[in-house]
Amino acid sequence: MTNSAPVTPRRDLADAPLLAAARGETPRHTPVWFMRQAGRSLPEYRKVREGIPMLQSCLTPDLVCEITAQPVRRHGVDAAILFSDIVLPLHAAGVGLDIVAGTGPVVAEPVRTAADVATLPSLAPEQVSKVGDAVGLLLDELGSTPLIGFAGAPFTLASYLVEGGPSRNHERTKALMHSEPATWHALLEKLADTTLTFLRTQLAAGVDAIQLFDSWAGALSLRDYREFVLPHSRRIFEGVAETPGTAGVPKIHFGVGTGELLGSMRSAGADVVGVDWRVPLDTAAQRLREAAPEQGDPVVQGNLDPAVLFAGWEPVEREVRRILAEGRAAGGHIFNLGHGVLPSTDPGVLTRVVELVHAESER
Repeated sequence: MTNSAPVTPRRDLADAPLLAAARGETPRHTPVWFMRQAGRSLPEYRKVREGIPMLQSCLTPDLVCEITAQPVRRHGVDAAILFSDIVLPLHAAGVGLDIVAGTGPVVAEPVRTAADVATLPSLAPEQVSKVGDAVGLLLDELGSTPLIGFAGAPFTLASYLVEGGPSRNHERTKALMHSEPATWHALLEKLADTTLTFLRTQLAAGVDAIQLFDSWAGALSLRDYREFVLPHSRRIFEGVAETPGTAGVPKIHFGVGTGELLGSMRSAGADVVGVDWRVPLDTAAQRLREAAPEQGDPVVQGNLDPAVLFAGWEPVEREVRRILAEGRAAGGHIFNLGHGVLPSTDPGVLTRVVELVHAESER
């Protein structure tokens, strides 16, 4: 494990609804933020990003600060999430990859053998120091709004590396997992170190919460997840919890299509479990209780279907109210989408959702 830098003293955000909900307390209203809220749905984002490649943008502190703050200014959300990309730490470490418009991350030389794993570069904290600089700028910019840092989980990073890019079936990934388990676990151990280094850089700079994205974990069976993925995700959460100065920093875990994995994802060490739109929040809360009753009442995040935002206000309002009602079955609820904001979403609808969530849940 990489040694962590001294941690910036936490801001006094005791009354922030996001942090209260994550602790299972009763906030003054249900907090709301949106995955991919800082992105292509905002005209101001498109303007400042024009002509600047994605990975370069993520390593330009003043640009990261501006983009991260844009949805807070526009929508009044209860949290900002650091503008970055899950493959950024791989790029920073020296892995040859690029984010291709319309495709996603594309890896120049896929990782498919034990020799490939052995030569995979590790991430040093100084390689992502600009991310820490961006966090420092944001602490001043955001005032009393919490900042969420994030990273990609080892399985999802491994999927990009092994497949060479996005994949529908993850066939090469699963083949490596089952045919060469020692090589697989060696790969995920390296990626867990990289992810933890990236998160510790953000924590040292002062983020108020972290989210681990395992975007493609839903492609796995529960058995495979427990054997091939869970130990490595748990190692990251344990490493975050052991980082000096981070006591009380909420840890959120999210994946797509992970309805059968929710209990195991919580057992990895998450304080909050993100739920996509396929599972109602009250059902998710019950599954989480049954999977680990000793962990107490679960806190959930989610889970409006991003596509519903295109249906007109009446259906959106109906769905928001339903999700708020279902979220009351959990020990805490952070309102969010069931995945990221789609690029052609009307920003005005997102603003109205924030206003409705706040109005309906004001205590």
